[in-house]
Amino acid sequence: MSENNISNNNNISISGTTFSAKDTSANVPGGSIGKYRTEYVASQVNDIVHLVLKDYEKGRDIDNTNVFNQPDRKVVADILRKLLRIIFPGYYRTENMRFYNLSHSISMLVEDVMYNLSKQMTIAFRYREDCRDLPENILYERASCTAIAFFQRIPKIRDYVESDLQATFDGDPAADNKEEIILSYPGLMASTVNRIAHELFLLNVPLIPRMMTEHAHSLTGIDIHPGATIGKYLMMDHGTGIVVGSTSIIGNHVKIYQGVTIGALSTRGGQALHGVKRHPTIEDNVTIYAGASILGGETVIGHDSVIGSNAFITSSVKPETRISVANQEHLVKDSGNYDFWII
Repeated sequence: MSENNISNNNNISISGTTFSAKDTSANVPGGSIGKYRTEYVASQVNDIVHLVLKDYEKGRDIDNTNVFNQPDRKVVADILRKLLRIIFPGYYRTENMRFYNLSHSISMLVEDVMYNLSKQMTIAFRYREDCRDLPENILYERASCTAIAFFQRIPKIRDYVESDLQATFDGDPAADNKEEIILSYPGLMASTVNRIAHELFLLNVPLIPRMMTEHAHSLTGIDIHPGATIGKYLMMDHGTGIVVGSTSIIGNHVKIYQGVTIGALSTRGGQALHGVKRHPTIEDNVTIYAGASILGGETVIGHDSVIGSNAFITSSVKPETRISVANQEHLVKDSGNYDFWII
């Protein structure tokens, strides 16, 4: 039992001194219960602070206390929200953004994002081996040039996003209109963020692309690594639980349903596998239904194939193949005579 506790009869024991919780004073050091408890808590807080600070001295990775050496997650999330406003100017907008001042609003957004993205990339570039020892001004100049190169790719990103929107609308009979998809579908949200993050990934920006996709992961339940190469007209229906690994290659007009894993066959090699193709290639016009797992860097799903629900695939599939899992036998109990029927 803890040295300090509250008993069933509402008595409080602190460091061996017991008194009633209902009393306003008692024969305790310092006179009143309130004063004693305040002093006791203060002393315990000091001891705990000393204990935690001592633990920080062990030199482990988690003991790093320089919070200014990493990109700021809140700032990166804010950058992402503003980029969504640039990509969808009529949907992710503020009250003061109107059509008649669209040019001014976009100009302000671009300048805002470019400035903050450059600052965050300046910090992130320290994680690149070729940038680690560069002076701060050189790093910022490199980050600014990278930010400009990224913004020059915005039309490309929007072209891919438009194709994803069209594919989702064409493939989902439950969608009443495209506005519904933009405003509410997690699949389009996740793919849009991935389109943004992927371009930053291709520009060799450390940390920030993964921070963006993991932010989307936390919002949508869809985990797509920014390194994955994904073609146009991607449709992710429902979306929850989809995982796409970093070296995956996905073609055009691919449909993916909830719970699908496009992953590595084994990660036993750990960091020795970094940069090695560990994830499958999905060719054009492939549909992958709910719960399917497709694993391995040498696995290729041929074009125009259909992978049925809950299939587990670790080897290549020829084009125009249909794969399904045989129906399991179900035991059905008749409520009248308790006989079991196998169907």
